[in-house]
Amino acid sequence: MRALRILFPAGLALGLGLALTRVADRAGDVSAPAFATTQVPSRQAASERIETERRTAIVQAAERAAPAVVSVNVVRRQTIQARSLWESLFLGPGAARETAGLGSGFIIDGQRRLILTNDHVVRGATEVTVTLTDGRDFTAEIVGTDELTDLALLRITDASVRELPVAPLGRSGDLVIGEWAVAIGNPFGFLISNPEPTVTAGVISGVGRNIIPGGDASRGYYLDMIQTDASINPGNSGGPLVNALGEVIGVNSSIISESGGSVGLGFAIPIDRATRIAESLMSEGRVRRVWVGAEVEASQPNRFGRSQAVTVSAVVTGSPAERAGLSAGQTVVQVNGRPVRTTWDWEARLLDTRVGETLDVTVAQGSGQRRTLRVGTQDLPSLTAERVQALRDFEFVTLTPAIRAERGLQSEAGALIVELSDAASAIGLQQGDLIVAVNRSSVSSAQDAARYLRDLAGRGQVRVVFERNGRLMQTIFTIG
Repeated sequence: MRALRILFPAGLALGLGLALTRVADRAGDVSAPAFATTQVPSRQAASERIETERRTAIVQAAERAAPAVVSVNVVRRQTIQARSLWESLFLGPGAARETAGLGSGFIIDGQRRLILTNDHVVRGATEVTVTLTDGRDFTAEIVGTDELTDLALLRITDASVRELPVAPLGRSGDLVIGEWAVAIGNPFGFLISNPEPTVTAGVISGVGRNIIPGGDASRGYYLDMIQTDASINPGNSGGPLVNALGEVIGVNSSIISESGGSVGLGFAIPIDRATRIAESLMSEGRVRRVWVGAEVEASQPNRFGRSQAVTVSAVVTGSPAERAGLSAGQTVVQVNGRPVRTTWDWEARLLDTRVGETLDVTVAQGSGQRRTLRVGTQDLPSLTAERVQALRDFEFVTLTPAIRAERGLQSEAGALIVELSDAASAIGLQQGDLIVAVNRSSVSSAQDAARYLRDLAGRGQVRVVFERNGRLMQTIFTIG
């Protein structure tokens, strides 16, 4: 017995010792095998059991979605500004350099070769190449982008490409906090040569999360986002966030991190919004925003700026909001059955509404009595206003009360820039600027701005005063 205990692990020796003792106690039964009471599964059965256990829901979800994930490689051309006279001697005027960028994306339409990704992945790109999981590279064109929601739609230009794997799309409206979430993409793609995407797993940490933009570098709004602790790192942007069924529920877009790496605070654009934006970009090349003509403000925010209620602060005359019965002083409780506690909640509800749809807005009066109003929606007033061409570089619309409310402008008169050329951008103007004066002459309409610029061509310097982000600014240039 002692010899057996030396040859086998302790646990197994104890089991064998007990078995042998029991057999020895059975007097007269010398034919019974010593190991008759021990059930040892076959190697094949054990292997099959372990293989079954390995194929978890996460494994199967990754197998279903990963083949449709691509790497998105971009080239951008950047102008280099000389920092000294010495540098200017080498760089020369208007020197430029090419920089590379990388992100992820996923195929949503195999027949039309369409890929969904982030706007910030392809913004400013002069070349876009997508790499499939099998290592094949294809040139892609940008079908359309939407800065506000940080989404972009790409298309592989090679029409001979067939049988592309397509990511199965799910729904983001019924997510449950705590359910499995899988992020797929190509993090740190410059350091890893493999074309296959990688997988990280976590849970849905939160839904309806609003990330408040801050700083001049911020673009767009991250509203009503999905939060996950599945690791999202540089290069993951534009890749899919999938559920346990392998269905895409979001587009990985941003993280909150001091180091630049994942700390468990990742955010994805809900797939319900992303597919709607993609459809608009494909059919119209742009995204139409809704306008209702109501302005809201936080009601009694605490010392940290947080509020639990939103109040209507102003309603534009003749707007859908006024026709529906919204008025200043009402508290907005819900929109389409979802609570509204902050102004960002209100903006998120508008962001996910199509032009022409109605909103069920529940409001509370001063007495606390609630009622639900059906508020119609329409295109932004600046889109439907008459456009005036100025030179070959500008398109203006005349500022109206509706456009003033739409853009949140302070000035009461002026010409809003809705389109401009690259040359006009180079002198410091941009889309959304409101021209209020040209060479000390006040601008009251788009026609005024166009006439002043036309008359000043070839006559020396032109000083334009404009409003941007609530501040008056100026730029000086000449018109050839």
